[in-house]
Amino acid sequence: MTGWDISSSGVQFVTSLVEDAMDDLAKDVKAYGTDVASAAESAGTISGAYCGAPETGAVGAALALFVEGTAKDVLFLGARAAKSVSGARTATGYYEGGALEMAATAQRNALAAPKVELPGKGSGEGREGGAE
Repeated sequence: MTGWDISSSGVQFVTSLVEDAMDDLAKDVKAYGTDVASAAESAGTISGAYCGAPETGAVGAALALFVEGTAKDVLFLGARAAKSVSGARTATGYYEGGALEMAATAQRNALAAPKVELPGKGSGEGREGGAE
Protein backbone atom coordinates (compact mmCIF):
# COMPACT_ATOMS: atom_id res chain seq x y z
CA MET A 1 0.00 0.00 0.00
CA THR A 2 3.01 2.32 0.30
CA GLY A 3 2.80 2.92 -3.46
CA TRP A 4 -0.35 5.00 -3.15
CA ASP A 5 -0.09 8.73 -3.81
CA ILE A 6 -3.63 10.02 -4.09
CA SER A 7 -4.80 13.56 -4.73
CA SER A 8 -8.25 13.92 -3.20
CA SER A 9 -9.00 16.88 -5.47
CA GLY A 10 -8.02 14.75 -8.46
CA VAL A 11 -10.30 11.93 -7.31
CA GLN A 12 -13.15 14.41 -6.79
CA PHE A 13 -12.58 15.91 -10.25
CA VAL A 14 -12.52 12.55 -12.04
CA THR A 15 -15.47 11.10 -10.14
CA SER A 16 -17.52 14.22 -10.87
CA LEU A 17 -16.79 13.71 -14.58
CA VAL A 18 -17.95 10.10 -14.27
CA GLU A 19 -21.14 11.26 -12.54
CA ASP A 20 -21.80 13.68 -15.41
CA ALA A 21 -21.32 10.82 -17.86
CA MET A 22 -23.68 8.66 -15.77
CA ASP A 23 -26.34 11.38 -15.99
CA ASP A 24 -25.91 11.48 -19.78
CA LEU A 25 -26.10 7.69 -19.93
CA ALA A 26 -29.34 7.69 -17.94
CA LYS A 27 -30.85 10.17 -20.42
CA ASP A 28 -29.64 8.04 -23.34
CA VAL A 29 -31.11 4.87 -21.84
CA LYS A 30 -34.45 6.59 -21.36
CA ALA A 31 -34.39 7.81 -24.97
CA TYR A 32 -33.35 4.33 -26.10
CA GLY A 33 -36.45 2.84 -24.47
CA THR A 34 -38.69 5.41 -26.11
CA ASP A 35 -37.02 4.98 -29.49
CA VAL A 36 -37.23 1.18 -29.42
CA ALA A 37 -40.92 1.34 -28.51
CA SER A 38 -41.53 3.78 -31.36
CA ALA A 39 -39.58 1.58 -33.80
CA ALA A 40 -41.54 -1.50 -32.75
CA GLU A 41 -44.82 0.33 -33.25
CA SER A 42 -43.76 1.82 -36.57
CA ALA A 43 -42.51 -1.50 -37.94
CA GLY A 44 -46.09 -2.68 -38.34
CA THR A 45 -47.14 -6.21 -39.14
CA ILE A 46 -47.45 -8.44 -42.16
CA SER A 47 -51.14 -8.98 -41.49
CA GLY A 48 -54.05 -7.20 -43.10
CA ALA A 49 -56.39 -4.62 -41.64
CA TYR A 50 -57.25 -4.92 -37.98
CA CYS A 51 -59.60 -3.42 -35.45
CA GLY A 52 -58.45 -2.21 -32.04
CA ALA A 53 -54.85 -2.16 -30.89
CA PRO A 54 -52.31 -3.05 -33.58
CA GLU A 55 -50.69 -6.47 -33.43
CA THR A 56 -46.99 -6.82 -32.76
CA GLY A 57 -45.14 -7.67 -35.94
CA ALA A 58 -41.99 -9.70 -36.39
CA VAL A 59 -39.70 -6.67 -36.13
CA GLY A 60 -41.48 -5.43 -33.00
CA ALA A 61 -41.22 -8.87 -31.42
CA ALA A 62 -37.51 -9.07 -32.30
CA LEU A 63 -36.91 -5.64 -30.77
CA ALA A 64 -38.73 -6.67 -27.59
CA LEU A 65 -36.56 -9.80 -27.34
CA PHE A 66 -33.42 -7.73 -27.91
CA VAL A 67 -34.34 -5.26 -25.18
CA GLU A 68 -35.22 -8.08 -22.79
CA GLY A 69 -31.93 -9.82 -23.54
CA THR A 70 -29.79 -6.72 -23.03
CA ALA A 71 -31.65 -5.01 -20.15
CA LYS A 72 -29.41 -6.45 -17.45
CA ASP A 73 -26.28 -5.39 -19.34
CA VAL A 74 -27.60 -1.84 -19.69
CA LEU A 75 -28.42 -1.66 -15.96
CA PHE A 76 -24.97 -3.07 -15.18
CA LEU A 77 -23.29 -0.08 -16.85
CA GLY A 78 -24.86 2.35 -14.41
CA ALA A 79 -24.35 0.10 -11.39
CA ARG A 80 -20.67 -0.47 -12.28
CA ALA A 81 -20.02 3.26 -12.68
CA ALA A 82 -21.84 4.13 -9.44
CA LYS A 83 -19.94 1.48 -7.49
CA SER A 84 -16.63 2.68 -8.93
CA VAL A 85 -17.31 6.31 -7.99
CA SER A 86 -18.45 5.39 -4.50
CA GLY A 87 -15.50 3.07 -3.97
CA ALA A 88 -12.96 5.62 -5.18
CA ARG A 89 -14.35 8.25 -2.83
CA THR A 90 -14.53 5.86 0.12
CA ALA A 91 -10.99 4.57 -0.43
CA THR A 92 -9.70 8.13 -0.76
CA GLY A 93 -11.35 9.12 2.50
CA TYR A 94 -9.70 6.22 4.31
CA TYR A 95 -6.36 7.00 2.64
CA GLU A 96 -6.51 10.61 3.79
CA GLY A 97 -7.30 9.45 7.32
CA GLY A 98 -4.28 7.16 7.31
CA ALA A 99 -6.36 3.96 7.38
CA LEU A 100 -4.53 2.29 4.53
CA GLU A 101 -5.91 -1.20 5.16
CA MET A 102 -9.47 0.18 5.15
CA ALA A 103 -8.63 2.05 1.94
CA ALA A 104 -7.36 -1.17 0.36
CA THR A 105 -10.52 -3.02 1.46
CA ALA A 106 -12.74 -0.27 0.02
CA GLN A 107 -10.79 -0.47 -3.23
CA ARG A 108 -11.17 -4.26 -3.44
CA ASN A 109 -14.90 -4.01 -2.71
CA ALA A 110 -15.33 -1.41 -5.44
CA LEU A 111 -13.59 -3.67 -7.95
CA ALA A 112 -16.08 -6.50 -7.38
CA ALA A 113 -18.86 -6.64 -9.97
CA PRO A 114 -22.11 -5.12 -8.75
CA LYS A 115 -25.16 -7.33 -8.37
CA VAL A 116 -27.87 -6.23 -10.78
CA GLU A 117 -31.44 -7.48 -10.78
CA LEU A 118 -34.11 -6.49 -13.26
CA PRO A 119 -37.09 -4.63 -11.81
CA GLY A 120 -39.80 -7.10 -10.82
CA LYS A 121 -37.39 -10.06 -10.92
CA GLY A 122 -36.24 -10.48 -7.36
CA SER A 123 -35.78 -8.19 -4.41
CA GLY A 124 -33.84 -5.40 -6.16
CA GLU A 125 -35.13 -2.51 -8.18
CA GLY A 126 -32.65 -2.73 -11.04
CA ARG A 127 -29.85 -1.26 -8.97
CA GLU A 128 -26.80 -2.52 -7.21
CA GLY A 129 -27.63 -5.02 -4.47
CA GLY A 130 -26.11 -2.89 -1.71
CA ALA A 131 -23.34 -0.49 -0.95
CA GLU A 132 -20.04 -2.01 0.00
